[in-house]
Amino acid sequence: MSAPPPGGRTAFDAYLAIRHRLPDAPPGAGFGRAPDLGAIAGPFDVILFDAYGVLNVGETPILGAARRIAALRDRGKRVMVVSNSAGYPKQVMMRRWERLGFDFAPGEVVTSREALLARLARAPRRRWGVMLGPGHGLREFEEIDAHLLLDDAAAYEAAEGFLLVGSDGWSVERQRLLTASLRARPRPVLVGNPDLVAPRETGLSLEPGHFAHAMADAGLCTPEFCGKPFRAIFDLALSRLEPAPEPERVLMVGDTLHTDILGARVMGFASALVTDHGPLAGADIVAAIDRSGIMPDFVIPHI
Repeated sequence: MSAPPPGGRTAFDAYLAIRHRLPDAPPGAGFGRAPDLGAIAGPFDVILFDAYGVLNVGETPILGAARRIAALRDRGKRVMVVSNSAGYPKQVMMRRWERLGFDFAPGEVVTSREALLARLARAPRRRWGVMLGPGHGLREFEEIDAHLLLDDAAAYEAAEGFLLVGSDGWSVERQRLLTASLRARPRPVLVGNPDLVAPRETGLSLEPGHFAHAMADAGLCTPEFCGKPFRAIFDLALSRLEPAPEPERVLMVGDTLHTDILGARVMGFASALVTDHGPLAGADIVAAIDRSGIMPDFVIPHI
């Protein structure tokens, strides 16, 4: 999106404003502080990682993250990435992780794109208009009737539903076209990335969730979300683990209260909030937890 992304405080306020569309979960009783993930990992068999703000910032790996993953494997821990990054095909995503210095296997990376594709496999057949950067086209969406939403108003009118997958290249004009089309004729909206923002090298980018909630606020749609903090993406991750772990033996590590930590609480997992990067970097963490009513089990500066 060409508009400047919001700062961390504004992003947090935006998450507070859309809390009523997110799942309910037990609030939690309190949290502990630790210097890093190594100090708290002992009781857990499976550790789930958010990507942006935990393992990487944009196309830059966070210092020490790959070493931490290796150390956890050496301790017998199972590790997985559970990410709302939906804009890339799986093969592209795996090459990216390798370029960033990580050695994840494909089954260890679970994305909201995959959760969306699983949802579409169960959906009635219709013609979908897709918010997605044109760099990789519609790879992995070949099984559905889909076309990219660019700058032609006719493409928006031709759609029988909309998929908000990736916001690279999305513009004010494209959002205007989508909004006008939904105002003229309401249709289903599925969101492959529920995040409002994501940490990049230059700040926070606006993600598909931002645009979905803006249209919901205007009464134009009731979006269906296919990523954190909603259950489907976590259920997909658990389905790849044999034997399936007990929820209390799973730790979710993330940088956002309203996606990573709330999602963990929904699932009955333990959670650790990372504070050095992402939308809460530099914020008063205690105040943020109090305002959100979402309590992690641990707060750590980095993994």
